Amino acid sequence: MKKYILLFLCLITVSGSFAQMKDFKFKFYGQIRTDLYYNSRANQETVDGLFYMYPLDKNRDENGNDLNATPNSNFYTLYSRLGVNVAGPKLGTAKTSAKIEADFRGTGNSFSVVRLRHAYFNLDWNKSALLLGQTWHPLYGEVAPQILNLSMGAPFQPFSRAPQIRYRYKNKNFQLTGAAVWQSQYLSQGPAGKSQEYIKKSCVPEIYIGADYKKDGLLAGVGVELLSLKPRTVSTEGYKVDERITTLSYEAHVKYTNKNWFIGAKSVLGSNLTQASGLGGFGIKSINERTGEQKYTPIRFSSSWLNVVYGQKWKPGVFVGYAKNLGTSDELYAPDGKAQVYGTGTNLDQLVTAGAELTYNVPHWKFGLEYTLSSAWYGSMNTSSGKIKDTHAVCNNRIVAVAMFMF
Repeated sequence: MKKYILLFLCLITVSGSFAQMKDFKFKFYGQIRTDLYYNSRANQETVDGLFYMYPLDKNRDENGNDLNATPNSNFYTLYSRLGVNVAGPKLGTAKTSAKIEADFRGTGNSFSVVRLRHAYFNLDWNKSALLLGQTWHPLYGEVAPQILNLSMGAPFQPFSRAPQIRYRYKNKNFQLTGAAVWQSQYLSQGPAGKSQEYIKKSCVPEIYIGADYKKDGLLAGVGVELLSLKPRTVSTEGYKVDERITTLSYEAHVKYTNKNWFIGAKSVLGSNLTQASGLGGFGIKSINERTGEQKYTPIRFSSSWLNVVYGQKWKPGVFVGYAKNLGTSDELYAPDGKAQVYGTGTNLDQLVTAGAELTYNVPHWKFGLEYTLSSAWYGSMNTSSGKIKDTHAVCNNRIVAVAMFMF
């Protein structure tokens, strides 16, 4: 508590100093957010259930009881946040701006600790702009569902904030985006679990290229992303190895907004997008018998969502998401009949989520209730194709209640 009081006093002191700086304009903002949730079973999730993705498979004990069929519930304020937008003096002919924002989510299993969300500066030459720093991953982009769940539609919707260098060019109704992206808080899966080492040792950032069309409340666009990782540099046999897996992922998005309506949709053909909270990963397709060097093949998933929200004060909304395992590009290495794979939801065949919500919105306040039903189909992996066979369904019922004060 003493740390937060000191932080608050520092902000007040700094804001008083900022107000006296010539050619700078500062706008402080934030929110107090409370989340109360209930699940009918255990789930794939982070932040102790706040970031919800999908129900876990059945895990039976010797008596045949499903260990994951246990309800859970909790109440948190971790996603309260503070931020400041800065408009600065011109740099040559470029308008300058910056943002820094933090919440109290923490990292890993450490909660109620200050965490950086956004920290970047932007140079704007009217038709073109250059951004350097951490903000939303380009795959998250400008089209995301308006729902109460903090996962914002993941794993159907890519979700990540990442350090990046992003360049945009605008001409009338068209916008082109190119970005080099690194990893910080949201990491790829691999032989050592989630780690920054795979992209760090790759020396190749994620590369995103996209195009958008904007006119009269309509936004539509497409994008492609390249991801190149080095899973290992030393094999278990002790040899230096040169392992790399390079994948391409594609996405298309559309959004229409006016005074009363929000209609948004996105479809992603993803290969190894675990760093963006996606399903899939990669598996071993061959091993050098002497050195232990491995070659890999990606596990591909198709994911799509649709979100419709209507109203101004009272806003009912619906969300539907669907994901399908499309298998691997090559046959998996499985001399004993079992393949070695790394990723998220690698034993999932398909996932369906449907939700409905109602929110009450007035200036500075938002109250809402949301119900979500998720069904996940699990099975065993066909090593020749990477697809899932002999499936069975598992369902979770989730209720979220949110109260927010925004300033």
